[in-house]
Amino acid sequence: MSAEYATFGLAPATRPGGLLAGGDFQLHRDFVDFVVDGRPLLYRLSDLDAVSPLAADVPPSLFTAQVRGLLLETGAPLPDGRYVVYGCPECEDLACGAVTAVIERDGDDVVWRDFAWQTGDRADLERDGYHGMGPFRFRGDEYRAALTALLDGGLPGSRRRVLLIGARVALLARLAAALRTIGIGADITQSADGVSADELRSYGAVLFGRSVPARERDAVRRALAGAGADVPCVDALAPVVPLLVAQAEQALEAGRDDHRRLTDLTAAGGAAEFEVVSACRVRLTAHRVDRLSRARSRDLFDAVLEPGRHRVLLDPPAVKGEAYLVARTAGTVLVTAVAP
Repeated sequence: MSAEYATFGLAPATRPGGLLAGGDFQLHRDFVDFVVDGRPLLYRLSDLDAVSPLAADVPPSLFTAQVRGLLLETGAPLPDGRYVVYGCPECEDLACGAVTAVIERDGDDVVWRDFAWQTGDRADLERDGYHGMGPFRFRGDEYRAALTALLDGGLPGSRRRVLLIGARVALLARLAAALRTIGIGADITQSADGVSADELRSYGAVLFGRSVPARERDAVRRALAGAGADVPCVDALAPVVPLLVAQAEQALEAGRDDHRRLTDLTAAGGAAEFEVVSACRVRLTAHRVDRLSRARSRDLFDAVLEPGRHRVLLDPPAVKGEAYLVARTAGTVLVTAVAP
């Protein structure tokens, strides 16, 4: 085993939720990711949709139990000293598959080794092992300090609520229901009048309906500033619920640019262009409004891409007229209008 040390840290992370083109949905999950040598550990797993056991929406007692397990204060939950490092974002069933590793003490150090994909009681390292990953040796004091800080509230929590402002109650009601379905709180109002400062500070983003006049948008921004709520305000692009959900998700990710795997999305000239920071699965979905004001959605691309600049040709009928593109990968949602 290598005697070289790796640095250990923690950082807030998000598995964006969303309504998918086929009518399915995926839950929004906020969690704490492991940062090894300055890079999120999840980035080493290019095609994995998963969250760590340190999720923000689990009961405090379970969250504390997970932290104390990683601190090796309790026995390993799986045979052979194995711990779940990343699991299914939709449930806690090991049968869905999980990334596990042996976590053990070596003197004062802590070692993570033998990473594997596991779906049963025991891992088959020869068949399912991540042979190019680890082992990682962490200095015990650094490792324990990072995890202990979680028990003291040392990592900022996320605000998973969106304030929806507008007069089109039916559309906003469908949007609020969709957001709640994927695990994001949503409230509807026509203005910020009468909303307390404490309430305004509880929101992670504000989304304005298309019909909200400029003066009302300015009034809401002033109310937020007066309450000390530094949250992004976004304008609804089109009356397409899955698109608005993606806009809300992107707004909730604001401030996490250092951990985006996908950046700089544009769509023009019949193609989409974007930058991939680390190898990951990228999905592109087109949303448009047809001549009869009906919403149309269509999946256009789904593949694992290597780091670098990428260009994907778009199917012209899918982006005809008023159209928008949503790009998704683990931890990132980006939305852009399709230029003619």
